[in-house]
Amino acid sequence: MENIIMLILGVLISVMGIVNIKGNISTIHSYNRRKVKEEDIPKYGKTVGTGTLIIGISLVLGFIVSFWSEIIINYIILPAVIVGLGFILYGQFKYNKGIF
Repeated sequence: MENIIMLILGVLISVMGIVNIKGNISTIHSYNRRKVKEEDIPKYGKTVGTGTLIIGISLVLGFIVSFWSEIIINYIILPAVIVGLGFILYGQFKYNKGIF
């Protein structure tokens, strides 16, 4: 059952990442995007959306791999979450001038 939840969460997070990459940053909380300049919105959306998409895809891959081995899930999801959060933090600091 927990693997089904991981799949659903992965798909939802991936969709949000794709929406952000396309330039719609309305899914990002307002205090996390309030200092982003109008001309930087596409770049900010691509950066944060890429991080979000990486995390979402890792959850979907974790679900697929869970059919063969539960141990390998940690080696897929943990590095992807770290890389995804790196992208998100990079976008926050570069375009929003801070986390909040």
